[in-house]
Amino acid sequence: MSSPFKPPLPSSSSERVAYIDGGSRGNPGPAGYGVVIQDSQGRTVETLSKRLGTATNNVAEYQALLAALEYAGRKQLRRLKIYCDSELVTKQMQGRYRVKSPELSPLYERARELASRLDHFSIQHVPREQNRQADRLVNEVLDHGASTPRLPVHSFLAVVEAGKLRPLSPTPELEEGMEYEVRARKRIK
Repeated sequence: MSSPFKPPLPSSSSERVAYIDGGSRGNPGPAGYGVVIQDSQGRTVETLSKRLGTATNNVAEYQALLAALEYAGRKQLRRLKIYCDSELVTKQMQGRYRVKSPELSPLYERARELASRLDHFSIQHVPREQNRQADRLVNEVLDHGASTPRLPVHSFLAVVEAGKLRPLSPTPELEEGMEYEVRARKRIK
């Protein structure tokens, strides 16, 4: 078994990494996208997802890319690294494939325009199994038929002591008395 994919981490707070995915059930069929935004420490800071109605898989992939680029614009980020499991979108954005589809051409042009506003933009193809979080968001939005809330996701390490979680580092600001969904994964040292 190969080691898990570890992308290089950005070195500045104005940099983000985005894992993007789009999907269509039927191609064309019900479609949606998912985007996982991570900070320079590899922590998920936000997730974006949306049901698109009827579209092709390639349109959904471009919509995911546009959502990540629009997020970068709203947050005034200067650098964005995209990981995408669509070879077509990746190679088109890298200039290695021409955009022949009239359906994709305006999406491609918009993505190029938004990317040109950044000081640094890059996009890299990753295998689907290394893009599971974004894929999960796509399936959730397609299964539930609506956009998922655009709430930030907080990630931190903790230990269990006397049946309670104790954070090992400063935690993000969590509201007292609010209910949070917690997913635990045992860390192997």
